[in-house]
Amino acid sequence: MSECKINKNTPWQDLTIGGNIYEAGNAREFKTGDWRSIRPVFLSEKCKQCGLCFPVCPDNAIPVNSDQKRENFNYDYCKGCGVCAKVCPFGAIEMKEEGDVK
Repeated sequence: MSECKINKNTPWQDLTIGGNIYEAGNAREFKTGDWRSIRPVFLSEKCKQCGLCFPVCPDNAIPVNSDQKRENFNYDYCKGCGVCAKVCPFGAIEMKEEGDVK
């Protein structure tokens, strides 16, 4: 099977069968959060900085600063799976419908 170079400008007709990805580390080239229908909302006043949420994020969409404190979500990549909200024991992450976020 021949290798195909896929990038953000590749038309759908030229994508590999089954969405095969032949090159690792290309996820940051594609902003994949725009199809999300439910979004996590970070309630910083409830957050105890326990560090349970960011390791479970499958999209690495919870940034951690140099002081090892979590910051607000990177919505460019967050797909709204809700794993972070499930693991948070303090209720510091609420899942809201995308159009209902305030």
